[in-house]
Amino acid sequence: MRRERWNRGGWRVAVGLIVAWVAAVLSPATGNAAPTYPVPYYLFVQDEFTNPGGSAAGSNDWSCRPSAEHHPNPVVLVHGTAGNRLNNWTTFAPLLANEGYCVFAPTFGNYADQPYPISAIGGMIRAEDSAAQIGAFVDEVLATTGAARVDILGVSQGSVVPNYFVKYLGGAAKVDKYISLGPAWNGSALTGPDGGATILGLGTDDARGVLPFCQACLQFLPASQFIAKLHEGGLYAPEVTYTNIMTRYDEGIWPYTSGYVEAPNATNIVVQDGCSQDYSDHIALLASRVAAGYVLNALDPAHPRPVPCVFVAPFVGG
Repeated sequence: MRRERWNRGGWRVAVGLIVAWVAAVLSPATGNAAPTYPVPYYLFVQDEFTNPGGSAAGSNDWSCRPSAEHHPNPVVLVHGTAGNRLNNWTTFAPLLANEGYCVFAPTFGNYADQPYPISAIGGMIRAEDSAAQIGAFVDEVLATTGAARVDILGVSQGSVVPNYFVKYLGGAAKVDKYISLGPAWNGSALTGPDGGATILGLGTDDARGVLPFCQACLQFLPASQFIAKLHEGGLYAPEVTYTNIMTRYDEGIWPYTSGYVEAPNATNIVVQDGCSQDYSDHIALLASRVAAGYVLNALDPAHPRPVPCVFVAPFVGG
């Protein structure tokens, strides 16, 4: 009799464990899953040639569902000029996924009809058209995850173009927090703060006759119509919270203070103000523990944590 009871109880336990395991396997991933991805704080650990058409670790898991108790907003990562969904995000995608975020990243502005690897080069078409692509991607993320809004983390061109979607394509109601690495809100001059666009006469916004492959490139000169359009009626959408993260050693955005625009709903951060050991240049912001600390606090201001101060090498990160 005792053995019979034990057998019945043992089978119940075994069946319960099997059911729990099957449910765990089949259920969608949630935003507070345990960390599973290594986070490399250096660039070039993974590239498009070793993983053609791939995504950075931790991103574009379309079964991920945000957690209302933890991080209700999916995070959309927006790459820079000539970047794509993989090669700009090998640090931040796994980092944010390990923190419990649902992370998504598009390749936008590429010539998808061209042969590979040309098709993998993003940020080439006109900025307004790229903004529409980013908006369509945000809509897909919201529809799939059931979230009400997303947070955006962008770098370089990707720190600016989504704001066109926010201001002019209905994105203000769909974006909560907007974080920019190496932003170019006032454009980037070719020969210093004032001279480049005027001297070369390239502030016309139409690069097709000058740089036919990169139609967007001239749109980020200070005198461009695109930059002027972004500033009409005020740069920032009042419904969105902005954080601008800059480095004094930015060789891609001239001057680096192009990204420093004050407003009640904007926070401006120069990484060297808090850490003199940070020698990040434009691309090293993508693999900087210092920048990562500021990003995590901007995404989750209710639970701030100390921002580390460590040596960060230019071009590589750290």
